[in-house]
Amino acid sequence: MADSLLLQVPRIPAPLAPEFRPCALGHRAFVQAVREAGGGERLVLGVERSGHEVAHFQTVVLPAGHPQVQDNLFYAERIVKMLLWAKGGFRVFVAGPKDIADHLAQQYAPGGARAFDAEFMAKVYEQERFEVRHVPESELPHENESPVPAGGYLDGCRIGFDAGGSDRKVAAIIDGKEVFSTEIVWHPKVNSDPKYHIEGIEHSLRLAAEHLPRVDAVGISSAGIYVNNRTMVASLFRQVPDDEFEKHIKNVYLDVPKRLFGDVPVSVANDGDVTALAGAMSLDDRAVLGIAMGTSEAVGYVNREGLITGWLNELAFAPVDYSPEGGLDVEWSGDRGVGSQYFSQDAVIRLAPRLGIEFDAKATPGEKLKRVQEMFQAGDRRIAAVYESIGVFLGYALIHYAEFYDIKHVLLLGRVTSGEGGTLLVDKAREVLALEAPELAQGITLHLPDEASRRVGQSIAAASLPKRA
Repeated sequence: MADSLLLQVPRIPAPLAPEFRPCALGHRAFVQAVREAGGGERLVLGVERSGHEVAHFQTVVLPAGHPQVQDNLFYAERIVKMLLWAKGGFRVFVAGPKDIADHLAQQYAPGGARAFDAEFMAKVYEQERFEVRHVPESELPHENESPVPAGGYLDGCRIGFDAGGSDRKVAAIIDGKEVFSTEIVWHPKVNSDPKYHIEGIEHSLRLAAEHLPRVDAVGISSAGIYVNNRTMVASLFRQVPDDEFEKHIKNVYLDVPKRLFGDVPVSVANDGDVTALAGAMSLDDRAVLGIAMGTSEAVGYVNREGLITGWLNELAFAPVDYSPEGGLDVEWSGDRGVGSQYFSQDAVIRLAPRLGIEFDAKATPGEKLKRVQEMFQAGDRRIAAVYESIGVFLGYALIHYAEFYDIKHVLLLGRVTSGEGGTLLVDKAREVLALEAPELAQGITLHLPDEASRRVGQSIAAASLPKRA
C-alpha cells in the first residue's frame, strides 16, 4: 500500500519516527478523494454491544472502478477496529459495498488478521462468536446508546475503592468530606489464588467502614473492562484460572460489598472512566477525555451531558498510525500502529534506542522508563526528542479521536507525562492541533495534573459513582 491515500506525511514530523503516518491525515485525504470522484458510495457501520446498544459511524468510500478503490478495504477495517475498541461490540453491521463486508468478515474470522479483536470482543460480551453482517441500510439497527450518570453523588456515608496494579486505595466519605483514606501495597497481577484478591478487597472495605457510622453506598474504580458491574476482562486478575475467575472473580465487586454491608448500592467503573470523572469534578466541566500514559494507554470519557457512556474506551488497541512500519503490539494483538505503542512506557522504550540508548536486557519496562527520565533530568537533552515525538503522536491522535468523541478537555496523566517531558509533550501536541486542526485547537484544552485543580482523588470520585435509592 505504498501509494495508498491513507499514508499521508504529517506537516509536523515526529523527530524520532519519520515513518509515522497519522490516521487523521489519511482519513482527510481519503474523504477528499471520494469527493473529487463525485461523492463515491455511502458506508454506514454499526457496532452492537450488550443490551442491544448500537453505535453508528457514517462515511463514504471510493466508487467501483476508481484506481485506488482497494483503499476502501483498509479504511473500513481500521474504522471498525477503532469503533470496537472505543465503543465496544460483538456484532458489526455493514451497510455499503458487499466487498467491504466480505473483507471485514474474513479479517475478523478465526485465523484472520483481526482474530484477536474478534475473540476478545466475544469474550467481553459473553457471546459464542463475533459476527459481521452485511445489511441494507434500511435494516441497520437504529443507533441506541444508554449513558448513565457519571457519579458526582457525595451524600451520605460512602466508601470509594480504587484497585490498581501495585496498590489499592480506599476512602471513607461523609457528605462529600473525606474522613479516612489509606493505600495498601498488593500484587494482584502475579497472584492466581482468588482468595488473595477477595481478602484484599474485603480488608480495604472493612478499614473504611470502621470510620463510618454506616455504609450507604460503595463505588469501585478498577483497571479492566466491566459490564453491569461485573468483571469481564482485567489484567489485575490475569493469573486467575478461567474456571476460578468465573466462579469467584466475575462478580467479586458485587459479592464482597453485599456480604459486608447488605444490599447497599454498588457501582463499578473502569479506572479510566473514574479518572475522567475526577477530572470533570475538579474542572467543574464536562466532555472530558482522560488519557493515562503509564504501563499502557488507559482512557476514560465523560460526555457533554456529564454521563459515562458504557463504551470500552480501550484505546490502547485503537489505531493512531497507518504506517506499515508502525509500532508493533507484540504482547497482545499482533497489530501495528495502535495506541499502546505511542502513549505508554512502551513508546519511550521503542523510541529511545533511536538515539543510541541501550537498555539492560534484564531491566523491566518500568526500570527502562525510569532510566530515560533520569538521563533527561541529569541534562541529556537528546531525550527531548522522545517527548516531542510522543507529543506529535498525541496531537494527531486527538484529531483522530475527535471523529469518535465529543471532546472539550483532555486530562493527561501517568508516569510518561511527569516532569519536563510532560510539558514538552503537551506543547508539541498543541502545536500540531494549531496547525492541522485550528478549530479543534480552539475547542479542546489540554491539562496536565499541575495545570488542573486536583481536589478530587480517584477513590473519592469512585465513592461518588452510586446513586442512593
